[in-house]
Amino acid sequence: MIDPLFDLSGRTALITGGSRGLGREMALAFADRGADIVIASRKLDACEAVADEIRAKGRRAFAHAAHCGKWDEIDGLIDAAYAEFERIDILVNNAGMSPACPSHEISESLFDSVMNLNFKGPFRLATRIGHRMSEGEGGCIINISSIASLGAFPGVVPYSGAKAALNAMTVSLSREYAPKVRVNTIAAGPFLTDIAEAWDEEARETQPVALGRPGNPEEIVTAALMLASPSSSYTTGAILRVDGGGR
Repeated sequence: MIDPLFDLSGRTALITGGSRGLGREMALAFADRGADIVIASRKLDACEAVADEIRAKGRRAFAHAAHCGKWDEIDGLIDAAYAEFERIDILVNNAGMSPACPSHEISESLFDSVMNLNFKGPFRLATRIGHRMSEGEGGCIINISSIASLGAFPGVVPYSGAKAALNAMTVSLSREYAPKVRVNTIAAGPFLTDIAEAWDEEARETQPVALGRPGNPEEIVTAALMLASPSSSYTTGAILRVDGGGR
């Protein structure tokens, strides 16, 4: 029995960066609550592995390889997703990258890569899909941002700037595509995803947040479900911190 507050039956969700980490957890959680899922990332085999997990739950799944910082590949993803399911009700802009580098040493190519994946790509996805949602039956968009967009985080300035732009996009598009499309952001704190593999042992155990530790990937699920749920029909333009209490 699915809790009616989180019932996503009959809906299709497209999740970028959906083959691992927070994206995979959201994909599986949405499928558990009745949604069909489009999984997108650069590696098709990784997408297919998660798609198989979703099919095992009795839901439809579609795996598509795309670099979500490149508009031509994004447009191909969107066209393929609509061809497969005919509709997208939930978009989760989750793909991202956050390489650490002293600001004076970052190359132009790395700067562009960070901006493309964290802002340029999500902008393209949100506007193309959001427009179609607004002309159809509506839907919701969830952008995965970072607490680095809200505070001082030296060494990741391009990433922080891109995520701050994502926050601004959220607020603006929540008005542009209202009232049929809701647009919200999750500002994620330190989570034990692939990025944590580069952390030292202490950082994987403790973090300077109120709860004193990094989050486990599954701890993103309730926030994502809340924002995706039709029961949150009066929530839009919000930036929800899921960060263990911040810094």
